[in-house]
Amino acid sequence: MESDDATLVEPFETSLVRAGFDREPASLSLLLTTLAKGTPRERVLALRGLQRRGALTSAKWCEVLRDDEVDVRREALGLVAYDPGVDVAVTEAVRARLGDADDLVVEAAAFALGELHDVAATTELCVVARDHDDPRCREAAVAALGVIGDDRARATIIAALGDAAPVRRRAVVALSNFEGPDVEAALAAAGEDRDWQVRAAVAQLGAEEDEN
Repeated sequence: MESDDATLVEPFETSLVRAGFDREPASLSLLLTTLAKGTPRERVLALRGLQRRGALTSAKWCEVLRDDEVDVRREALGLVAYDPGVDVAVTEAVRARLGDADDLVVEAAAFALGELHDVAATTELCVVARDHDDPRCREAAVAALGVIGDDRARATIIAALGDAAPVRRRAVVALSNFEGPDVEAALAAAGEDRDWQVRAAVAQLGAEEDEN
């Protein structure tokens, strides 16, 4: 006997994805309920749908940024980075994740703070850039400091030129937002770095300055 596709029950995850693309009150209720009570995977999908629909309030952002599940926190940070309308409470919640026990959450928090241009995070990002055990976190913090461009980060970014190669490369790019004899001297030294990609980053930076 042939099956009638119209009678098949849609998988719940598919329903969540679909709910993120329509504007019906019932689907919004589904997303909110799932965000509160679903499995980690379901909460991630609900979070994506709510963000797509512009339905995440400041309170909801803060809740998901403190979620017990690492995957939800990471997803929230990845999404909030592209929401320039968030308020101070949300940026403070993002900042708090710089102290997260999960390194990838810390990395995502640093990235988000850079995208949000959170100048108030400069001091805390400097701590991560200098002291965090994971080079990915240090690299992300250096990148964020470069994007933010607060002069308080100058010494930290220059010091990062003595870190692991990926961090050194990121520091070269970050210094493009700073000026001064100390920056010029640091970049000149980086131009002789043992890592060819660091040297290439310095050369590319010089070429861009010549074009301008």
